[in-house]
This record gives sequence, C-alpha cells and structure tokens, in this order.
Amino acid sequence: MINAAILGLGWWGKHITETLSKSSLIQIKAACSRTKEKHTQFIEEHNLKYYKNYIDLLSDNEIDAIIICTPNSQHEEQALMAIDAKKQVFCEKPMTLKSKSANNMINAAKKSKLILGIGHERRFDPAMEMLKKTIEHKSFGKKMHIEANWSHDILAGLDSDNWRGTSDEAPAAGMTGTGVHMTDLFLSMFGSVEGLFAQSSSRVLKFETGDLCTVMMRFKSGATGQLSVLSKTPYYCRLTAFGDNIWSEVRDIKHPMFKGKTEFTLCRIGEEPEKTLYPAIDTIKSNLEEWSLAILNRGSYRFTDKEKIENIALLEAIDQSILDNKWIKL
Repeated sequence: MINAAILGLGWWGKHITETLSKSSLIQIKAACSRTKEKHTQFIEEHNLKYYKNYIDLLSDNEIDAIIICTPNSQHEEQALMAIDAKKQVFCEKPMTLKSKSANNMINAAKKSKLILGIGHERRFDPAMEMLKKTIEHKSFGKKMHIEANWSHDILAGLDSDNWRGTSDEAPAAGMTGTGVHMTDLFLSMFGSVEGLFAQSSSRVLKFETGDLCTVMMRFKSGATGQLSVLSKTPYYCRLTAFGDNIWSEVRDIKHPMFKGKTEFTLCRIGEEPEKTLYPAIDTIKSNLEEWSLAILNRGSYRFTDKEKIENIALLEAIDQSILDNKWIKL
C-alpha cells in the first residue's frame, strides 16, 4: 500500500481523494492546503492528517507520495521539492506550462529513480484503448488524419478572475482544461508533431485566456491533426482517427466524471460503421493504480518521458502561435 498526500484541496483534489477511498493499492492519508477552515468537514470525514505547511508535509516519513492538485504554474517547484524529499510524485495535468520545466521535473525524477505520474486518465478509457489498438493494427493502413473536440461548460460558472481563466495559469483558452488530454492521445496514437497553427477567441465568457481554441497541426509522419476546445457549450467529446483503409471514432455519451458510457465506432471501406458501447470505468483510479503498481515494481507505467515533454511543448507552441498569429515549428 502506498500512503499518499494531496497537495491542494480544491474540487479536483477532493475528487481524487474520494476516488481512491476504495483503492487497495494507494490511500490518501494527509492533505496540505493554505486554509483548513473551509475544508474541515472533508478532512475529518476522510480522516486526513492536515498540514498547512508543505515543508512539514514533506518531512512526514509515513508519506510515500505527493499528488499535486494546485495551480499549474506551481507544479514544477512543488514537484522538485517532493522529489528532493524522496517522495514519489503524481502531478495533475498539465504537468507544467513550459517544456523546460517538464524536462527539469523528469530529469530530477529519473536521477532519484522515482516514477513521475501524470493526470491524463483518458488513456485508460476502454474505448480509447481500443482506438489505439485499431490504429496500430496493420489493417488500419497509413495514418492520414486525427481530429478531436472536447468541449463543455463545467467551468463556465467560475468568476472571471479565477486562476483557471487567466493567461498565466491557463493559456490558450480551454487547452489546459481538456485540450492537453487530447494532444496527449494524439501523441500516443500518431507520434510526434512537426508544427502547428492555433487561434483563440473570447465569445461569451469573460476569461482573460478566452473561451475557445482551435489548432491545426502536422505530424512528423506527414499526417495531419485538428483540435477544438470550447469552454461554453453543452458537453461534447469526440476523437476520430483516419487511416487509408479504416476510420475509427470514440465519442462520449456524457462526461467521464459522471460515469458516462463511451461509444466506439469502426468503419471499413465499403462497409457500414460498426458500433460498440463500452461501460464507464473509473479512469482516474485506473491511472493512479497503474502508477502505484509501477512504483511497487509490479508493472509498467504507460506514459513515456518523451510524450510527457512533447505534450507540454505542444501547449507552449499553441500559446505562442496564438500570440504571434503564425505557424510554429516544433
């Protein structure tokens, strides 16, 4: 059993704590937050040891791992402090906002022989796993194009000055909320990106960062990609991959957070599309438990360091393309 602590008791930190309450591999034993008063009931209900000071938490020898759920710009410093204290680190997405920071975190973890976890749980969705297998099978043919749209209005009720709507903490509109999940999947399915062009806009919400973003990209293989994320529309999530023999798609019925089923479609040339409905699973728990098994030397963790770094490089390039209004080569 891995004894972990949550750094940050916002809605996502609480969601992870509740998610792991029935895990036989990893349990949340402590929490660190700037203020205790508004979290007192939650802390007591989950029997958590509370720390106001992060350094004090890192000195707790009973804690094996830190799960970071704080504003994005804080991730690098907090992760490096945990690694220096010989704690395993799981970091919510995006891992950082700069590829240099991602490199620093990964190199520090490797030097200390620690496994750096990342909160891209969509890779654990059974329909997404089937899509990846379909793409990798020879019957798919040459990879031609991949496109996705993950949009919702979950954050639309936030105050305009919330950190999730600022350019410093959440650049490129909805990219840090949902878009980075899709680019992570793009990298795992189609490989490295050669260059991209991005646009953002503010249509409805008053977020400094904007409320929609679109990206066009070219992969090093010659395949192309397209991504859209909106922060104010009814829930919608779809990822479609096109080969020269097959196209295949994953579409959410509702948000995975609400245990929604996922529809997988496969279409061969000259045939009708075949649809399969996959049951909802707790992908957040699956991710954290696979990371735990890797720490315990009982399995491997599916994310490569190269993919982690390249995904942050994509986010950085998207933001730069929006600012400069030009194609960015990676």
